[in-house]
Amino acid sequence: MAKYRKLGRTSSQRKALLRGQVTALIENGKIVTTEARAKEVRKIAEKLITLAVKEKDNYETVTVSAKVAKKDANGKRVKEVVNGKKVTVYDTVEKEIKKDLPSRLHARKQMDKILYTVTEVPTEVAGKKKNTKKVDLTDKLFDEIAPKYVDRKGGYTRIVKIGLRKGDAAMEVLLELV
Repeated sequence: MAKYRKLGRTSSQRKALLRGQVTALIENGKIVTTEARAKEVRKIAEKLITLAVKEKDNYETVTVSAKVAKKDANGKRVKEVVNGKKVTVYDTVEKEIKKDLPSRLHARKQMDKILYTVTEVPTEVAGKKKNTKKVDLTDKLFDEIAPKYVDRKGGYTRIVKIGLRKGDAAMEVLLELV
């Protein structure tokens, strides 16, 4: 018996399909897909969530000082003249950051192998690059999803059958995070 479903695709296509669906599941919380795909996506997603739950609190906070450019009311950098040249003025800011311990860093890299990078585009500026921002799904796994499932031993996803698809009568299901 095979360890996984081939889904009628070559290995590279299958990996890309599953990565895309796992990324969509983590980002949105639910996806609609066929039953066979959902069962394969479930395996991968549950492993990622288990990894996030195990490494959730495995970090240390560190205070760092950074130089940040001073900005005026319009958001432009403040410049002053020094020796005939315009030079940007900087402020020193103290910041607290999370520093991953080695096992959490390894878990983060394992997650990044599977999850695609997601770019969020606000609806009012659709089609423009200006206000887009990248969503870090590994941080979402550690900060939002893992705390919900600390008390669970597994079974982080649910498959609900919707019905047959019109074109090919494949069973469609809703795969969602519980």
